[in-house]
Amino acid sequence: MNVTLGIIGLGEVGGIFGRGLLGKEGVEAVYAWDTKFAGADGAAARETAKAAGIEAVDSMAALCAKATLLISAVTASNTLAVAEEAARHVRAGTLFLDLNSASPGTKKTAAAALEAAGARYVEAGVMTSVPPYGIRVPMLLGGKQAQSLAATLNGWGMDAKPVSEELGIASAIKMSRSVMIKGLEALVIESYATARFYGVEDHVLPTLQETFPQIDWTKQGAYFFSRVVQHGKRRAEEMRESARTVQEAGFDPFMTSATAEKQDWVARLAREGVFEGLDLKTAPWQDYADRLLKAAGK
Repeated sequence: MNVTLGIIGLGEVGGIFGRGLLGKEGVEAVYAWDTKFAGADGAAARETAKAAGIEAVDSMAALCAKATLLISAVTASNTLAVAEEAARHVRAGTLFLDLNSASPGTKKTAAAALEAAGARYVEAGVMTSVPPYGIRVPMLLGGKQAQSLAATLNGWGMDAKPVSEELGIASAIKMSRSVMIKGLEALVIESYATARFYGVEDHVLPTLQETFPQIDWTKQGAYFFSRVVQHGKRRAEEMRESARTVQEAGFDPFMTSATAEKQDWVARLAREGVFEGLDLKTAPWQDYADRLLKAAGK
């Protein structure tokens, strides 16, 4: 299948997919639209895209005029707005792959807008962090075109598995998992920082290690802290969509909403410079916890 690829949102994930698919057999060109192209640093953002072999365009309309396969890689809170904007410009027959972390209901509403405009919508549940895997990140696809698109993506070296022709299933799997994984991140941050305050971490962590010996709780703790410090805002948005997913199932999302608040809180502190100077790749969890305690006046 020959395609002209259009990336909506050239951030970390969009950039990885754009660069990774450039030059694949059948990919004739890669274009991108990102609101930052029109911002104060737009020229620099365009140069970054150009250096990667990706051509920046001036608007969503311009992107839709060129692309036969659109990949939406924006933040969770922008999932629906981006789909609705694309629906105003998309050409009939265009494939739209929605990578964003959104609830089944949000994905179905996005699909309805795009399909009414003649596009073919496929939802994706991206099942783990993208950077370590690149374009080979495991993803689940849903929708009537899921199977055929999965064959194309896998031919490009990706790891796409169709799970249902029914929209919402792939997202339900993804968001239910996120309730657990992002919730565990929030719990680790709260537990470890509290233990650090009382000076009892050398008692707490060994008990976790005994109960769950397959997890390196010291190393995993540092990783959780670093990911939330770097991406807490995005994770909080995802957790609000996870909370919406829980609500769509008929439950009050007490735990999921609290997780979103914890992720957002850490992200706010990061923006305020609380973790400035830490090497986010090597710093132990204790360094993060100490910065949190200092920020709390402890």
